[in-house]
Amino acid sequence: MLTTLLKKIGLTALAGSLAAVSANAGEMSVSGAFNATYSTSSGNVGTLTTDYGANGDTPDHGSGLGTDKDVAFSGSGELDNGWTFSGYTTLKDAMTVSSSALSMTMGSMGTLSIASQSGGNSTKYDVQTPKAYEEVDDGAAVSMSANFVGNHLDNNSLIYASPAVDLGGVSAVVHVEYSPEASGTSPNDGGTVSSATWGSAKSLGVTLSGSGLTFGIYGADRENDSAAVDGMDGFSGVWYANYSYGPVSVGVSQSYYDSGLASGATASTAAKTVGVATGIFESETMSIAFNVNDNLSVSFASATDTYDAQDDGGAGVSSVADVDMDLKSIQAAYSMGAMSIKAYRTETDNAEWATSVGDEGGSLTVTEIAVGLAF
Repeated sequence: MLTTLLKKIGLTALAGSLAAVSANAGEMSVSGAFNATYSTSSGNVGTLTTDYGANGDTPDHGSGLGTDKDVAFSGSGELDNGWTFSGYTTLKDAMTVSSSALSMTMGSMGTLSIASQSGGNSTKYDVQTPKAYEEVDDGAAVSMSANFVGNHLDNNSLIYASPAVDLGGVSAVVHVEYSPEASGTSPNDGGTVSSATWGSAKSLGVTLSGSGLTFGIYGADRENDSAAVDGMDGFSGVWYANYSYGPVSVGVSQSYYDSGLASGATASTAAKTVGVATGIFESETMSIAFNVNDNLSVSFASATDTYDAQDDGGAGVSSVADVDMDLKSIQAAYSMGAMSIKAYRTETDNAEWATSVGDEGGSLTVTEIAVGLAF
């Protein structure tokens, strides 16, 4: 009899504890957007090779009408203890998954997430200067190295964001990430990730805001486990500062990217790929944005992204020169309820961090006009 009574008491207590964290019925919703674009490109990027300058310009001209269709399925709910959960999956044009995430907001303890191709915490820090439409390298020949900072934590990671804390009038938010295997690959349900080169990775970011000023700093490292690559752990970081006064916003951002690979310098005349090329990438971006009224905004941004081969040569050995990829972008955006019209003109010089024999690389100018409809 006593044993039976104890079992009943134990089961009742267990049921009570489970009820304390049970979920109420969640809600699902569908949203999306359609965009139509007209784009033109002109330049001489072509195929960059070591004898690029000797062969003359390779024309790179084109124009096109395109469409972009995004559909997002999202859901949310609440537990009996007040915690909330949410999730989403975004599908692109071919109805393939673009990104997805599952998050749990734990009241005053912050939010914990697991995501795939969401950009992680790094998207809150990389190239976060004011803009009317897109980042300065949208439409550029290649993405800036700043957009690769912390990108190895996009997948297979735990992502944490603290609640905002008031520090004497300044709001502070902390972001932390950890990946047990940071190869940049997202495992399927119940799957694992294996990499012969990379081990675990972690990152830390802090955002401070108040009185019109926002400052953010973020750093991420990744263990190099490869015995075949004579390098060190990879590290990347970025900081930005934006200030808004009335309709005007100005900002500056600097980034640093070192893959940790050290198998030889990449020649200045060759195209580089961030995360593959050895050496260090450092970028600086400045921009200004102006809200003309509630519907119209304009902006201008410029950026310099430097590739440093970290090879200064030696006795009888020629050093590998640094290469600056320069970008400029002027943008405008006009909204009318669910409809928006946006445009940019972006210019890239020394595309892909490559120069010709005459120390001038390929250039590319892209102009885009987009009409968007949200539902």
